Amino acid sequence: MKQSYNLLGLLALLILVSCAKEPTKAPDPPRGKVDGNKVVFPPNAPQIAYLTVQDAEPRRLAITHLTGRLYLADDATVRVYTPVAGQVTAIKSDIGQKVSTGAPLAEIDSPDYNQAQADERSAEANLGVAKKSYLRSKDLFEHGGAAEKDVEAAQSAYVAASAERDRAAARLRLYHASGNGTDQVYVLRSPLDGTVVERNINPGQEVRADQMLANATNLLAPLFVVSDISRLWLQVDAAETDLLNLEAGQQIRVISKAFPGQVFTGTVTNISPTLDPITRAIRVRGVVENPDRLLKAEMYVLVDVLLDESELAHAGVEIPSQAVITIDNKPYLFVEIGPGQFERRQIEIGSEKDGRVYVKTGVSAHQRVVTDGALLLQSVLESSD
Repeated sequence: MKQSYNLLGLLALLILVSCAKEPTKAPDPPRGKVDGNKVVFPPNAPQIAYLTVQDAEPRRLAITHLTGRLYLADDATVRVYTPVAGQVTAIKSDIGQKVSTGAPLAEIDSPDYNQAQADERSAEANLGVAKKSYLRSKDLFEHGGAAEKDVEAAQSAYVAASAERDRAAARLRLYHASGNGTDQVYVLRSPLDGTVVERNINPGQEVRADQMLANATNLLAPLFVVSDISRLWLQVDAAETDLLNLEAGQQIRVISKAFPGQVFTGTVTNISPTLDPITRAIRVRGVVENPDRLLKAEMYVLVDVLLDESELAHAGVEIPSQAVITIDNKPYLFVEIGPGQFERRQIEIGSEKDGRVYVKTGVSAHQRVVTDGALLLQSVLESSD
């Protein structure tokens, strides 16, 4: 009998031990409540830890990270040819040298130039003789000492001499010279303030005034190229879809790999009226300020075209592209409207670049947008249907 009680006690003890080891079932996490297109989580709900929220940023760039090419500004660049034939005797300016208007670039020993000087001096002397002859015959006619036809002939000679003098002087003005010189050394001068960026001339070289018309590369090249490189022109090939956001006068930012972290500014000046038939791109021209002359012609740069300040209020916002979810081929996102409260909204989107998408309508600047976890919120909405 005593042995039976011992067995029953042992059995009861085993039952108590097994009951003590049975795990307690954890309560289910609180589920979000659904109110129309809104999902509301109670405070400290674990689902919130899986959500990432960021501010929607005002859209300040119409077109970003385009590739552009810098080149010399045509309206501040002169390709210098010689107006006379002759032999180069001296080089006065070299590549990279700053020059002012009228600064000597080279000297050319030119019989043509000497002939032009001689023609001007001769025409000036002939004009003096013709003028004296005309005045003399006019005076004699007034006193009855000469015939009227003699006065008319002298007057005609005087007018012809004056015209010849004007022609000879005009020819010298084309050479930017006067007839006071007596040698035949023509000084080729810079027509503007700038920097010598190209030189294709050497001492002893024969040059001609008509070489710019020659159909040969070595002859067609200008003797000098002088340009004001404190500003450069920029060519950008923009996509056809960017045309709506482009207009003359927009500000641009230029970044060069040669100067990381430094931003150069400029302006859009011209938009091509046609697309390139091969690349289907539209050419945009801008002017880039280069006061320190750091940028060089033929550099490739990154370009941001900025939206006009007056249009920023209507520019929309930019958000990370992963914030957008697609439902029935329509774009949506979730906006945080309060602590643990999220609202689904349909939006209108534009172009996407560099992992960010342009949102035209549906969300305002600085509103909190769910960038990670939008699919979790969508699953909560769908589970309530």
